[in-house]
Amino acid sequence: MSDRQIQQLIADLVPHGARVLDLGCGDGALLAHLCEARGCHGYGIELDDAQVLACLKRGLDVLQFNLEEGLSMFADDSFDVVLQIDTLPHLRNAETMLRETARVGRSAIVAFPNFAHWPNRLRVLAGRMPVTKRLPYQWYDTPNIRVGTFADFEVLAQRLGLHVEDAFGLENGRVVRTLPNLLASTAVFKLTQR
Repeated sequence: MSDRQIQQLIADLVPHGARVLDLGCGDGALLAHLCEARGCHGYGIELDDAQVLACLKRGLDVLQFNLEEGLSMFADDSFDVVLQIDTLPHLRNAETMLRETARVGRSAIVAFPNFAHWPNRLRVLAGRMPVTKRLPYQWYDTPNIRVGTFADFEVLAQRLGLHVEDAFGLENGRVVRTLPNLLASTAVFKLTQR
């Protein structure tokens, strides 16, 4: 599945005209798409200098700071949707950031590589760490602090009192709703506060 396909499937979850906060927005491709195709507006947050510059070149509003410091500058329900696309694996305190995401957004969309995807399981069974398109790094040079699974995230969301409005996997350009923990390389959750 290409980044563009993932981007479109995630964009379809965002209401037209929504006020959006994109955490770890990278080069701003998703936020730019939401602004252009869905009439959204909002901010990206990114730490990396080159990525911030790429966002600015796209004409996006971007704030440069470390998400580990939290989102205290934003009031409760400041945004219609808060995006965390491939952000959680890079955070030291994922649980706190999920709480903050739910606090500042009326809803949240979280997506991350699903470590329980069947090819990853086979690789671990063979005694090796998986290296795939969604997990492209060797164990010794990965920027990921942690890996997660679809099933583990469901448990965490429940423990944090978050309502899973929609959940599915993505694999080879299609949405996977049957056995996504096994059959999907990407996990996607749309969450709201209970």
